[in-house]
Formats: sequence, C-alpha cells, structure tokens
Amino acid sequence: MSDKNKDLKKKLFSQKKNGWDQVKKTDIEAMESYCEDYKRFLNAGKTERLCAQQIITLAQKAGYVPYERGMALKTGDKVYLCNRGKSVLLAHLGKKPLDEGAQIAAAHIDSPRLDLKPNPLYEDGELAYFKTHYYGGLRKYQWPTIPLELHGVIAMKDGTVKEVNIGHDAGDPKLVITDLLPHLAAKQNEKSLSEGITGENLNVLIASTPVEDKELENRVKLNVLRMLNETYGITEKDFTRAEIEVVPAFKARDVGLDRAMIGSYGHDDRVCSYTSLAAMLKVENPVHTSCCLLVDKEEVGSNGATGMHSRFFENIVAELIALTNASYSDLILRRCLKNSKMLSSDVSAAFDPNYPEVNERKNSAFCGRGFTFNKYTGARGKSGCNDANAEYIAYLRKVMDDAGVFFQTSELGKVDQGGGGTIAYILANLNMEVIDCGVPVLNMHAPWEVVSKIDVYETCRGYEAFLRAEK
Repeated sequence: MSDKNKDLKKKLFSQKKNGWDQVKKTDIEAMESYCEDYKRFLNAGKTERLCAQQIITLAQKAGYVPYERGMALKTGDKVYLCNRGKSVLLAHLGKKPLDEGAQIAAAHIDSPRLDLKPNPLYEDGELAYFKTHYYGGLRKYQWPTIPLELHGVIAMKDGTVKEVNIGHDAGDPKLVITDLLPHLAAKQNEKSLSEGITGENLNVLIASTPVEDKELENRVKLNVLRMLNETYGITEKDFTRAEIEVVPAFKARDVGLDRAMIGSYGHDDRVCSYTSLAAMLKVENPVHTSCCLLVDKEEVGSNGATGMHSRFFENIVAELIALTNASYSDLILRRCLKNSKMLSSDVSAAFDPNYPEVNERKNSAFCGRGFTFNKYTGARGKSGCNDANAEYIAYLRKVMDDAGVFFQTSELGKVDQGGGGTIAYILANLNMEVIDCGVPVLNMHAPWEVVSKIDVYETCRGYEAFLRAEK
C-alpha cells in the first residue's frame, strides 16, 4: 500500500483502538487507585439502600450538604437529597441560570437479586429455609450453590427501623441455595436452561439445628425465630414489614493474571453510578448546573416512588429553580428541562468471544476500548428505545475528543437477537437530549460480572468532561 493510501485510510477509516495502546503510563497509577476506591464502594453497597448511604457519605466529604426546602442557594452551592433511602440527587449550581438547562448524569443503583417473600420462613426435612422472589432479569440457574448474604430493613410498629446484615462481615456464616447432585439430575438435565431451576426452587438454606424440646413441631424454624428475636427483636409477623434482599457474598476482586479487570456482583449498574458520582465530586465551578441522579427500580421498569418514573427529579428541579429565580413559573421549569442534556449512564453488553453468534462485531462494545455510547437500545425494531439525535452525538463527540477520552459506540447484540432498555426514554420524554452510555460488561446480570479497569476509568473521565462542558 502506498504512503498516500495509508494516509487516506488513516484519515477516512474509523480507528478502533485498544485503550491500553492509548493510555499514558502516568495515568495507570491513577486508574489503579480509582479502581480500588470503586471496589470498596461495591463491597459496601450490596443493595440500593446501602449504595445510597455510600453515595451520601462520599458527597458529604466533598462538601455537599442536605437539601432543605426554602434554604438560600447561590452559584457554587452543592446540595443532595435522598428519596426514601433508595435514590439520591446531587446538584452543583452553575454560573448560568437553570432555565438554560443542566448537565445531568443519571444511573440506577439497584441490581438483579432475590427478595424474601412477605412470609418467607418454613421448615422441611428438618432444615429451615427462606422463600424468595427474584428481582430483575436474572438467570435463575446461576444462583444455586454460591455463597449468599442478607441485607435489608425491618420497619417496626413503633416507627423504628432495624437493619439486617447476615453473611457480610468477617466471620459471618454464609447462606446457600441447594441444587441436585449430578447422579440424580437426569430429568433436570432434560429441561431447558430456563426451566432447570424455577423461581420457586430459589429457597435459601438458613439453619438445621432444632430447639431442644423433641415433642414440638417445626423445631428448626422455632430455633431460627428464637435467634432472630434475640438479635433483632422480631417475630414472624414482622417479615411482612421488611425489605430483605439476598445477594452474592462475593467481594470485588481483580480478574486475570494481569489484574486488568474487576469481577464483582452489582456492576450493573453501580459501575455507572460510581463513575457518575466520582465525576460529579470532581467538578468545580461548573458553567451549567451539574446534576447526578442515582435511582432505584430500573431493573423492574423504573416504576414506584424511588424509580425514574417518579416525579422526584422534576419536583426537585422545580424547587431549585424557585430558590434561585424569584420569577419562578412552570414555563421556566419546562424551559430548563428542554435545555438540559443527559447521559443515561448504564452498562453495555461487552463482546464475548465464547458467544460471538449473538453479536455483530462491527457494532459491539469491546472490553478495553473505553467509554461506550449506545445511540439506541430497545428490542428488534428499536421498540421501547430512546434514539439519540445526531446533533447531540456530534456535541458529545467534540466534548470527548477535546478531553482526550477514549470512547466507542455499540448496539445491544444482533438486531433480532433480543434487546433491553434503560431510563433514557423517561427523561427524553421531558424533551431533553439523552443518550445511553457507560461501561461494557461481561456476565451481565450474573452474580459475578466483569469489567475492564480502563473502561471504568475512561467512563469517569467522560462523565467529568460532560458535566464540565458548555452547551
């Protein structure tokens, strides 16, 4: 090939580079330190409630203060608001008035898991179990035979709330869901993958020791209630007032001989929540008000008071406008939403060479190539998607290029293979510019997901560049 054609190819072809070929050696130490902080965040935030607590702790250390209705606000102020302990909004007031719009990074902090049923405890075969109801799009066969832990709250009649933590701390016992031994699994092996383990099979083994009175029935169950009563002061009826989640007992760990990846439960979508939060906490003196919105319930449709369909975000923006603009009106709120730009921060499916048949290589996200943009998600004919405008993508490309952020573009698998959705369309329905973007993930929705450190780091840099940008 002639030098002329080489130059022409370099100029005209899309250059898809591995991030490790682009990263500066001086940045690798910062990346490793950042990823250690992220692993600590994952280990401490196994549920949306615990995650919200971590977010608030980090925000307070960065100078954010609780939002109070009617408080005096001015340019440069940093406030946060927690919605029912499960979602958090951070706002850093910019130099421009809010009617010129905000820069918003929004992600979700819930992950696929198992929830205890309202009446979960039973005994069978002289063993005690908790019955569960799975939450989100998990693959049921992946949950038996792995170590599990419990987290949640029990709301008492007197208004107090008791926190439950079993299996997380050093020295705690672990829990497990049992499965058939291969010697007796012939009929199970004939079933499809989705039918081999059913939702009603996801019962958590919790105890095997009976109380001493041999004449009683349900002696193991009674022993469990005795222990729970001694520790938490509860009876069986209190489970109906509880939110207790079963999550993997794994801790975040480096993956690979080169330690270039991170394995953990909850990357979807705490990897985008943390990168959005970390970027937000770095931003100083923003031109436009920057917001970090971290919400619940995305894995089950974003409904409910703590999900993105709630009016929580819209109502708080209205209050912020009222406190910073004496001539507040609904028109100014609508103008603010219209002029805002948002990154819907959610994970992408990473190309997996073990299953190449579900991906189209030219439009797949690859581990190690950096921050990933999805112009649209949805299923098949883009059903249920937000499809970002070309003009907005051009704006974001300039922001990323100016900041030197490594990024790639992706679709969620082949056209008719399946699909998925995010919170993007919900905020786009408020007439703001929105695009999906985030970190490519292997083993998505599994008990132990895998991401590339360089993708995590570049995604944070991308969010930071966006939050600092002018419109």
